[in-house]
Amino acid sequence: MSKVAIVTGAGSGVGRAVAVGLLKAGYRTVLAGRRESELKGTAELGDGESLVVPTDVTDPHAVDRLFAATEEAYGRLDLLFNNAGRGTPAVPMDELPLETWREVVDLNLNGAFYCARAAFGLMRRQSPRGGRIINNGSISAYVPRPYQAPYTMTKHAVTGLTRQIALDGRQFDIVCGQIDIGNADTPMTVRMREGTIQADLSTAVEPVMDPKHVADAVLYMDGLPLEANVLFMTVMASQMPYVGRG
Repeated sequence: MSKVAIVTGAGSGVGRAVAVGLLKAGYRTVLAGRRESELKGTAELGDGESLVVPTDVTDPHAVDRLFAATEEAYGRLDLLFNNAGRGTPAVPMDELPLETWREVVDLNLNGAFYCARAAFGLMRRQSPRGGRIINNGSISAYVPRPYQAPYTMTKHAVTGLTRQIALDGRQFDIVCGQIDIGNADTPMTVRMREGTIQADLSTAVEPVMDPKHVADAVLYMDGLPLEANVLFMTVMASQMPYVGRG
């Protein structure tokens, strides 16, 4: 029987690329995101067995419904790609509206926790038990960009979440890894192609890469048996600024 996966933020960008990759690889894939029409578009691109479940991951009750629908349809979960997230405009932190801060924390951190928590519970009680959670981190989980406090802080927190799940999941055959992505060519990185602020506060165009490479990396990570785990993997455009952001 083919594996069952949930992809959050599956309607666009990296989430769509990974969902399509999983569908083409034969996974029964649950597509979660806020926009049903975009999720249906992803399902058509993947041309495999999928389940569209519109979900706002910042709502813990919606997340519970997502995982209940997955269990009802397929009886188990083998992979969660915990991907939904967003950035902010590049402004000094004292100019950032507090509401924007709360929205980023609610999606990038709280939403990631709600989904990981639900996946952990399902993987713990299913038979055979266990599974894999892959969190979408970022280069910004290690090295910040100028004026990106909410994104940087939430992605650093995702790294802590990854380590905690990897530790707590040992006795239940639940493994957790993180993929840190640099400049995948998606709507979220349009500013990279147009010119974005550098560490010295100059503006420069940055290289991007095909998000299919992220999908390939996720497939590799989940292709390992549960006795092995990629704890952290960085997939990035080779010539983008990273070390020292230069």
